[in-house]
Amino acid sequence: MRRSGGRKRRLHFSKIYSFSCGRASLKEEHSQIGGPGFSRVVFCNEPDSFEAGIRNYADNYVSTTKYTVATFLPKSLFEQFRRVANFYFLITGILAFTPLAPYSAVSAIIPLIIVIGATMTKEGIEDWRRKQQDIEVNNRKVKVHKGSGEFDYTEWKNLRVGDIVRVEKDEFFPTDLLLLSSSYEDAICYVETMNLDGETNLKLKQALDVTSTIQEDTSISEFHATVKCEDPNANLYSFLGTMDFEKQQYPLSPQQLLLRDSKLRNTDYIYGVAIFTGVDTKVIQNSTPPPSKRSRVEKKMDKIIYLLFGVLFTLSSVGSIFFGIKTKDDLNNGIMKRWYLKPDDSTVFYDPKKAPIAAIYHFLTALMLYSYLIPISLYVSIEIVKVLQSVFINQDIHMYYEEADKPAHARTSNLNEELGQVDTILSDKTGTLTCNSMEFIKCSVAGTAYGRGFTEVERSMGRRNGSPVHEALIGKDDTAPIKGFNFKDERIMFGNWVNEPHGDLIQKFFRLLAVCHTAIPEVDEVTGKVMYEAESPDEAAFVIAAREVGFEFYKRTQTSISVRELDRASGQQVDRLYTLLNVLEFNSTRKRMSVIVRNEEGKVLLLCKGADNVMFERLAKNGREFEEETKEHLNGYADAGLRTLILAYRELQEDEYTEFNAKFIKAKNSISADREALIDEVTDNVEKDLILLGATAVEDKLQNGVPDCIDKLAQAGIKIWVLTGDKMETAINIGFACSLLRQGMTQIMINLESPEIKVLEKEGDKDAITKASRARVLHHIDKGKAQLTASSGGSEAFALIIDGKSLAYALEDDIKSLFLELAMGCASVICCRSSPKQKALVTRLVKSGTGKTTLAIGDGANDVGMLQEADIGIGISGVEGMQAVMSSDIAIAQFRYLERLLLVHGHWCYRRISSMICYFFYKNITFGLAVFLYEASTTFSGQPVYNDWFLSLYNVFFSSLPVVAMGVFDQDVSARFCLKFPLLYQEGVQNVLFSWRRIIGWMLNGLTSAVIIFFFCMKALQPCAFNPDGKTAGKDILGATMYTCTVWVVNLQMALAISYFTLIQHLFIWGSITLWYLFMLAYGAMSPTLSTNAYKVFVETLAPTPSFWLITLLVPISALLPYFTYSSLRMRFFPLYHKMIQWIRYEGRSNDPEFCDMVRQRSLRPTTVGFTARLAARTNKLRR
Repeated sequence: MRRSGGRKRRLHFSKIYSFSCGRASLKEEHSQIGGPGFSRVVFCNEPDSFEAGIRNYADNYVSTTKYTVATFLPKSLFEQFRRVANFYFLITGILAFTPLAPYSAVSAIIPLIIVIGATMTKEGIEDWRRKQQDIEVNNRKVKVHKGSGEFDYTEWKNLRVGDIVRVEKDEFFPTDLLLLSSSYEDAICYVETMNLDGETNLKLKQALDVTSTIQEDTSISEFHATVKCEDPNANLYSFLGTMDFEKQQYPLSPQQLLLRDSKLRNTDYIYGVAIFTGVDTKVIQNSTPPPSKRSRVEKKMDKIIYLLFGVLFTLSSVGSIFFGIKTKDDLNNGIMKRWYLKPDDSTVFYDPKKAPIAAIYHFLTALMLYSYLIPISLYVSIEIVKVLQSVFINQDIHMYYEEADKPAHARTSNLNEELGQVDTILSDKTGTLTCNSMEFIKCSVAGTAYGRGFTEVERSMGRRNGSPVHEALIGKDDTAPIKGFNFKDERIMFGNWVNEPHGDLIQKFFRLLAVCHTAIPEVDEVTGKVMYEAESPDEAAFVIAAREVGFEFYKRTQTSISVRELDRASGQQVDRLYTLLNVLEFNSTRKRMSVIVRNEEGKVLLLCKGADNVMFERLAKNGREFEEETKEHLNGYADAGLRTLILAYRELQEDEYTEFNAKFIKAKNSISADREALIDEVTDNVEKDLILLGATAVEDKLQNGVPDCIDKLAQAGIKIWVLTGDKMETAINIGFACSLLRQGMTQIMINLESPEIKVLEKEGDKDAITKASRARVLHHIDKGKAQLTASSGGSEAFALIIDGKSLAYALEDDIKSLFLELAMGCASVICCRSSPKQKALVTRLVKSGTGKTTLAIGDGANDVGMLQEADIGIGISGVEGMQAVMSSDIAIAQFRYLERLLLVHGHWCYRRISSMICYFFYKNITFGLAVFLYEASTTFSGQPVYNDWFLSLYNVFFSSLPVVAMGVFDQDVSARFCLKFPLLYQEGVQNVLFSWRRIIGWMLNGLTSAVIIFFFCMKALQPCAFNPDGKTAGKDILGATMYTCTVWVVNLQMALAISYFTLIQHLFIWGSITLWYLFMLAYGAMSPTLSTNAYKVFVETLAPTPSFWLITLLVPISALLPYFTYSSLRMRFFPLYHKMIQWIRYEGRSNDPEFCDMVRQRSLRPTTVGFTARLAARTNKLRR
C-alpha cells in the first residue's frame, strides 16, 4: 500500500539558535564506537540479511508476567511450599500412608490438595490478567516496510532490529527508533515523553539532514545504511552512535532517538528505523522483573508457625519420652500394666522390649496427631479473604473516577494488609500529584495585583478556616473554562485594562507575554481558533493568557512574530509585526529567557522573563518603581502555591545592539570548551538595566483533592517524599502548592551549583569533579544534620531538597546511611531530576534503611522500577500510558483516592487480617491442645480423641467460615471515622494489632479454653453413668461432647471479637454450629464402615441425654469468661485508640467539634506537613 502524505512547510527549527545548538558533531566521544559497550550494529532496511541474523538481537515481545506456561507449575508449587506450614502438611500427608498414621490417609491428604489447588488457581488467574494486558500491548499495530516501498500493518511483537516503520500522529513508538524523516521539511517532530520522564511539555527531535529527504513511502525502498551505536543501557538521556550512509559517516545523538512508549504529537508522520527492541529498549532496561512480594504480616505469620512448630516438637518429644518410659514398664515380671495394649504380644509400636524404637515411632505419630495445632486452612482462608477484600476495593464508588470511567483496581491481593502499615510514601510528581496542565491565574502589574481566582491551596485553607468568602466567589463563576487560563478580573478582561491608571504598562506586560516565547501557533481551519504548541506548559499558559486579554499571537516565521492586539488610542484590534532578532534561551543556570525584537517603529526591545532571584538584581535604578509591591505580591503567590516569573524589558540603542549581536554570533560559533560560558557572559551584559513590569503567577494545576489528601496522610503520621524528573524550581513550587513545603520551613538544599565545580567542569578533570562533588554533598549532609541536631526538641520543621547529580553521590554505599538519617529527620523530602534508576534506588534505601513499609506511586514508565522496588506499588491510571499500571500492585485513577485506600481500606484490611490470624491460632490451639491433653491422660497411647473426619473437617467447615466473614466484613470504626481521626492509622504502622504481645495473648486464651473444655468434660462425664441405662461415657461419647463444646466456644469467641455484625456473619457463626449437628446426624447415619466410632453417636447417645446439653451450655460460658473479663477491664482502663473512637460514638459525642478536635490534636506534630500543620504554624507565629 502506498501512502505519500503532504510535507508540512513550516519553521526551520534548525535555524533557531536554541535548537541548532543541540546538533551533534564527530567529537572525541564518537571514537568509542566499535569498542566495549559500543558494539551494536544495525543494518537499516535489511532485517533479514545474514549479518543481521547472526547478531541474534532480542525480538520486540515484552512481558510483565510472573509465570510462563512452562514455569507456572514448578514456580507456583515452590511459592506454596516455601510456606513452612504447607511443607509440613506435605510431609505429614506422605506419612499418613504409613502404619504410623493415627488417622486415614485420605482424610489427611484431601484438605492439603484443596488448599494448595485453591491458592494456585488464584495465582494463575491474577497472572493471566497480566498476560492479557501484555497481549494487548504486544498486539498493537504499526506500519512496517515490507519491501519495494510498500508498508503494511504488523504487530509490535513482530518488529525486528533494522525494520523501517512509519508512525503516525498520536501513536506510541513501538520500540526505540532512529528518526529518519518526518512530515516537516526540516525532519523535526514533536514527542511527548510523559510516559518516560513524567514531563508533559513536547520535546523537539530532528533527523540528520542526509535522511530528511525521505518524503514518501516509495523513497524507503532505496534507503540502506549501517548504524553503529552503544549497547542497550538504561540511560534515557544519552545515545551515541554513527550512521554510515552513501560512503559518509554521520554522528548520531539523543536528538535522533525516539524512545519506546513516548508519543508522536502534532506531526503527521515520521519514518524511523528500529535500533533497540523488546528487552533492549531503554524503558524496559529501566524496569526490573516483577518481584514476588509478601506482606510483613504474612512474614510474621511464618514466624508464628515456626513457634507453633517448636511447641509441636516439644509436645511430641515430651509425650514420646513419657510413652517410651511407660512402654518399658508395661511388662514387668509378667504383670501387664496397660493390658489393653497387649504388651506380651504387640507390634513394634508398643513392644516393651523395644521401648526406644517405640518412642521414636510414637514421636512421628505425635507429629501427625498434634498437627492440628497448625492451621492448614489458614493460608487458603487468607487468600479467599484477600481476594474478597480486593473486590470491595475495586467496587468502592468513592474511588471511582467518573470522568475517565476508571475504578480502583487491585491487581494483586497479596498486599492488602500492607496498605494499613505504610510509613513512607514515595511519589512521582507530574501526572501523579498534578494533572498535567498549567493555568494562568494571577498577575501583578505596576504594583497592582490582578486576578480573583483561587488555587487549590487557597480553597483548602479557606475551607479549613470556615471562610465563606472563597467558596462564595467560586460559586458565582459560570463561564466556560479555557485550558491554561483561570484568570478572573473585570479590571483587565474585556479591554477594561485601558482604563487602568497604568494602562501603558499593562499593555507592555501582556505584549511581552505574546512575544517572548518559542511557541508555535496552530490555526484551526474550521473554527479559526488559534492553539499553541509550546516547549513547556508555562509558555502555553502565557500565550493563552495574552490571547484572552487581547494580545493574540497568531503567526510566526523564522524572522518575525505577528500579534493582533488592542490599540489604546483607537480601541480597535490591529495587527503588529515584531521582527525577531535573537532568542536567548532559558536554562536552569540562567533562570531566565529573553527575546530581542524590532517593533514597527524601528525600536529594538529586549523582553525578558525569569525567576525573581535573578531578575531583581538586573533591574535598573529607574526600573524599580514597583519593586516592593511586586515582592509583597510574590510572597502571597508563593504562599498560595503558585509558580512565579518576573517580567521586565529595556530598549536597546542601535549601536549597542550591533555590538551585542556581533559578540553573540562569535560566542555561538565558538568551538572551545568554554563556549557556554562565553554565551552566558555576552547575554549577561545585555540583560541588565531592565525596567520592571510585574510578575505572573501560574498554577501548576494539582489534581483535585491532592492538598487535602496529603494533609490527611500527614495527620496519619505518614511521611511523604516526592521523586521527580523535573527541575528543582518546579519541584519546589509543587511542594508549596500541595503543602509539602510552607513559608518558614527551613530548606536544606543539596546541589552541585558551586563556582569551584564549574571551574573543574571547564577543565574537564573527571576525577577532580567527582572528588569535589562528593565532598560538597557530604558537606551539605553534615551541615543539614547539624541543623537538625541544633533544633532537636523544638518546633522547627525542615525540608530536604536534592538534585539528581547530588543524589548519585548521596546513594553511594558509604554516604547513603548519612543521607537517609538526614532525610528521616525532615518533614518533607524532594528529589529533583531523578532518573528512573535513582527513584528505584531511593525507594530501596528507604525500605531497607527504615525496615518499615514503603509505598511508591506513579503514572509513567519512568516510575516502574520505583513501583516494583517498594513494598506496595500504586499506579495512576491516567490519560496516557499503562506501563506504570501494568507493573503496579494496585491502580487508582487519582492521587486523592490514596487517602481512602490507605486510611479506610488499608486500616480495615490490616485489622481484619491481623485479627483473623490471631483467631486462627486461637481456635487451632484450643482444638490441638485438647487432643494433647486427652492423649496425656491416656499415657500417650497415640490415639486421637476425635473421629478421623472430625479432625479433618474442623478447619474446613466448622470454624473457618465465620473467620472468613470477619476478614471480609468486620469494621472497628466506620469509613467516616477512619477519615475523621487519621491517627487511627498508626495502629497499623506501629503494628499494635499484630504484636507478639497480642499474638501470645490469643495463644494463652486458646490454652485456657482447651484446659477448661477438656477437664470440665472429663470430670463431668467420668464419675457416673452417662444415661439412664447406666452406660458410662467412652472415647466416642467424650470425643463428640468435647468437639461440640469446642465448636460452640470458638464460634462464640468469634461473636465476642467482632465489632460490626452483618447478616452474613450471623449466618456463618450460627450456621457453623448448626452444620456440626447436621453433620453428626448425617455422618452417624452412614454404615459403621464409614462412620466408625461416630455411628449414631448423636441420635442414640448424646441427644437423649440431658447432661450432654447441660455440659454444652456451661462449658462454653466457663471457657469464654476469662476473655470477656479481660476485654472489659481493658476497655475500661486501657483502651486502644479504635476503642476510644467506638466509645465516642457510643456516647454520642461524635458530633462534638471541640471534643473531636481535642482527640485529633494527638495526630498533629510540629514537623507534620499539610494544610493543618501550615495553619497551626501560622497561628503559632501570630501568637508569638
